[in-house]
Amino acid sequence: MSTRILVVYYSATGNTAALAAALAEGATETGAEVRVRTVPETAPPGAVASNPRWQAWVDAGPHHEYATLPDLEWADGIAAGSPTRFGGPAAQLKSFLDSTGGLWAQGKLADKVATSFTTASTAHGGLESTVLATNNIFYHWGAIVVPLGYGDPHLKESGNPYGGSFVSRGSAAPDELALGALRRQGHRLATITTRLTSANSA
Repeated sequence: MSTRILVVYYSATGNTAALAAALAEGATETGAEVRVRTVPETAPPGAVASNPRWQAWVDAGPHHEYATLPDLEWADGIAAGSPTRFGGPAAQLKSFLDSTGGLWAQGKLADKVATSFTTASTAHGGLESTVLATNNIFYHWGAIVVPLGYGDPHLKESGNPYGGSFVSRGSAAPDELALGALRRQGHRLATITTRLTSANSA
């Protein structure tokens, strides 16, 4: 049975969705079975309307099926992504992750492999703290957290060992440097997950 990877994300304007797609591509390259899921938009309509790009993204969605708790149960490895909101993950993603208490209590999230990624509009706008805050949830699950690291020379250019990230200056879309890092993150997640699941079945 192939390794099962879930990529779950929240995106307000499409940037985090692009990172999620790149991560999924990297995981798929290993032969893993990959599900990409999003979460519902819960921001007030007035807040969404205040940003034309946000409104356009909402109007064009939903862009993937909504994540469910059975998706988490299904997955061997999980990647979670969100734009940074005041140094942490957006409430839309956090709300979904906060709903996992039942699975946690049953031990069904323990020993899954997990990683996270993010976007921001400024270079020091909370990229690292958002990844670390998302990882805190994984620690409570008892998951095995996999950082991006610097093992690939490409990652010395993209520069975030905690997890893939992109700084969207002037509302720019993710560039190839960032997308390449996310592909490597997906490949790494799937590869390590496969090693662990193979060892457990043996």
